[in-house]
Amino acid sequence: MNPETGRSRLRGLQIVSTKLVEGILAGNYRSVFKGQGIEFDEVREYVQGDDARLIDWNVSSRLGGAFTKTFREEREITLFLVADLSASVFGNSRRSAATLVVSLLSFAAIQNSDRVGAVFFTDRIEKWIPPRKGKTHAMRLIGDMLHFRPSGRGSDLGLALRASGEALKRRGIVFILSDFKTGAYQRELLILGRKHDVIALRIFSPADEEFPEAGLAYLEDPETRRVILSAGMSGKFRQEYADFRQAQRRQWLRDCGRLGISTVEISTLEDPGDKLTQFFKHRGKKRGR
Repeated sequence: MNPETGRSRLRGLQIVSTKLVEGILAGNYRSVFKGQGIEFDEVREYVQGDDARLIDWNVSSRLGGAFTKTFREEREITLFLVADLSASVFGNSRRSAATLVVSLLSFAAIQNSDRVGAVFFTDRIEKWIPPRKGKTHAMRLIGDMLHFRPSGRGSDLGLALRASGEALKRRGIVFILSDFKTGAYQRELLILGRKHDVIALRIFSPADEEFPEAGLAYLEDPETRRVILSAGMSGKFRQEYADFRQAQRRQWLRDCGRLGISTVEISTLEDPGDKLTQFFKHRGKKRGR
């Protein structure tokens, strides 16, 4: 990619993301992803109505009065993005949608003074970006998502989840961006979900859900490069293909539901900003019940 073109695309992402985040996304992000606990703030003089259990007896003894501890929400959160760059995602409209999602979430995080990091994976760990604060860091992360060229073609989500779980010591929020066309990862997803707030975000193209009506055609798996002969003129074949895709989706939803993992689905024809806002609002209502 031409460097000037790359800078222009990155600047465009920044403008679009900033407008969405400042408009509606950041508030919903903050209301859903609150701090993970409370931390000590200060000691002040006790007043009637304060919880007597919070009196600091050591300070009270030294100062000759009753003083109580106060606490505040530990607001800082780590947002971590697990981004699939395998051949089934890389180089098509899914990659563009995933990049915009990464941009929106990153700017929502820094707008709330949270740390954001990421891991890019294929059948290997391609790039690790440690969580940090600040706009400059977020712009570098988004730029990497926009320009990075992976070495691998396959997809090992289990490896990426295992590496993330081992590296992230404090509880945080983990977004998994993938088409989830990958093998066994449920055990690693379960383990990660026990410690972190995990959201599985499936990015898909409607064109992949139904086979086009066509004649004989050779199809190549972008990850394995295996080639098969298809018969698009057959109604039975097209129906079986659609049924298979729907069965895959239902199984993914069942697996995530069983493991207590939240899900979001974003089509390449949809606005990721609208979908994320809907997700945050829906989740906020559920938690407010």
